[in-house]
Amino acid sequence: MVTLEKPLTFDFKQHFQDWHRYVLPICILVAALLLMIGIFIKTRSDASKLVDLAAEPARIGLIQPGPDAIFDPAFSVASPIEMVLTPTAKTFDSPVGSRHAALTYNAQPFMTNSHLGDDLNGIGGWNSDLGDPVYAVSDGLVIYAGWASDGWGNVVILLHELPNGHLVETFYGHLDSIHVPVGRRMRRGDMVGTIGTANGRYLAHLHFEIRRYPTLDVGAGYNETKLGRLSGELYIRKWRGREDDQLSAAPVGEPLPAKPLQVDQGPPTAP
Repeated sequence: MVTLEKPLTFDFKQHFQDWHRYVLPICILVAALLLMIGIFIKTRSDASKLVDLAAEPARIGLIQPGPDAIFDPAFSVASPIEMVLTPTAKTFDSPVGSRHAALTYNAQPFMTNSHLGDDLNGIGGWNSDLGDPVYAVSDGLVIYAGWASDGWGNVVILLHELPNGHLVETFYGHLDSIHVPVGRRMRRGDMVGTIGTANGRYLAHLHFEIRRYPTLDVGAGYNETKLGRLSGELYIRKWRGREDDQLSAAPVGEPLPAKPLQVDQGPPTAP
């Protein structure tokens, strides 16, 4: 008797189960291994590029400087967004004392001894004004706030837009403390910080500057040329816009009775 063998058929379900069980894990393992090798090769390549870039001078704009060029922080300026967010400064006041700088004096005016700012002090001198408040001279945007260097101490820079559209900066140096973060929009008279000594380097005073350009560079305090600075006292008077304002309102009501002035003369008597 001749028996017919059962014809061979492809069992797709069984083969798929076998492939899913054995082949797929192997493929995943091989793919992961290839990925790790690729990441390792790319990392070494990027590291070598960084080494090459570190050996080259920094690119400033579209100009490739020569081998002796170094980065000039004066090229670091406020971003377009910061310029757009800068409020318009319509009037200006003194950064210390009253809005008309009462009870203060300028110990070293602008360009005296090549000084690029104004050193503003309380009338008591020495460290009598240490910790006194420092105010924003006008509406502006904080674009720098922090410890600049041992010579400057804490520094705050505000950016202002004048009514004619020009941008200027006000610079507050040697602060004892800073009360504003970068990005804060300030109103005229808001407290910026307090008068300091740059961690004991100087007697307490505020180094104040007005600059004609929106730089983030702290820069130097002395130079033979003005380096784009303006006279702080002169321009605050020019831009104040309230020449007829008084320092305080006149007293109202009956005058207080005066007491006779008594002055002791001679050495004190023994009890």
